[in-house]
Amino acid sequence: MVKFGIEFVPDRSPQKVVELATLAERGGFEYVWITDHFNNRNTYVVLTATALSTQKVKLGPGVTNPYLVSPVWTASAVASLDEISGGRAVLGIGAGDRTTLEILGIPRVKPLSAIEESVNMIKLLWQGEAVHLKGAVFTLSGPRLNYTPGHAIPIYVGAQGPKLLELAGRIADGVLVNASHPIDLELAIRQIMQGATCADRKIQQVDVAAYTCFSVDQDAHRAKEKAKEVVAFIIAGSPPEVLERHNAPGDLAQKISERLVAGDFPGAFSLVPHELVDVFSISGSPDDCIQRIRELISIGVTQIVVGSPIGPKKKEAIELISKEMILKLV
Repeated sequence: MVKFGIEFVPDRSPQKVVELATLAERGGFEYVWITDHFNNRNTYVVLTATALSTQKVKLGPGVTNPYLVSPVWTASAVASLDEISGGRAVLGIGAGDRTTLEILGIPRVKPLSAIEESVNMIKLLWQGEAVHLKGAVFTLSGPRLNYTPGHAIPIYVGAQGPKLLELAGRIADGVLVNASHPIDLELAIRQIMQGATCADRKIQQVDVAAYTCFSVDQDAHRAKEKAKEVVAFIIAGSPPEVLERHNAPGDLAQKISERLVAGDFPGAFSLVPHELVDVFSISGSPDDCIQRIRELISIGVTQIVVGSPIGPKKKEAIELISKEMILKLV
């Protein structure tokens, strides 16, 4: 049975994010993921406010990274969130956005090792262990939390590349896959399954979450036009092999990127072909979105994360998903 999560970017006041999160909870969403970027409101402040205003949803950063914030600090923050939410915390962790880290002067060193070491040390810290580690990325000399969660907090790894997907299949409770198209997700699931098999696990033990660009409206054209605003950034940042897989023009990413860097956002959005909106988003009318979601369920996706922009108007889109989609799919 598929689960629904929703992503909120805290680019507005915590109170407004909480309002949207409580609306999502009432509508049947099971997960609330709050993005973690230094230029927005602080993720854990927003998560705490959300925890205090909700009763059922699981919630956590979607996703944090081990370079900007120490995994030891993250272990403490998420354990605290779990305590204040009554056991509803989840952790989403990934390798971080290379461009953002470069702006901050932080090197993105050995991302696979960084994620594996982070997940292992966080699990040990949550078990009350003193962690001694001399790894490829981190060196620890015995830090320990003076409190521990009363249960195992699920850890999700945000992944897109094949090696990180395989690692996630080996060590994580779930994988947040940055993709919306069945072809991309089918390839990702193969890598996750390979990692799970190496660790003597079954793929059913891993929550495979499609972390999608999502936009829904009764007016399908309006929804897809809104999705272009996010799809433009996705195309600009996609690896060449992903773009080639979907027959994107060879110079499209560069052209879009140049306009984005120049601040010509309308110009960048206008370059996004209609067919690539369908590749890099789940968008359109409720029926359009239901059809795509059913395709994803059929290949093994177990959670749909409704990501930015959600729709032309967020509140209306959340209500539309709750009333016309979740009830039909859950």
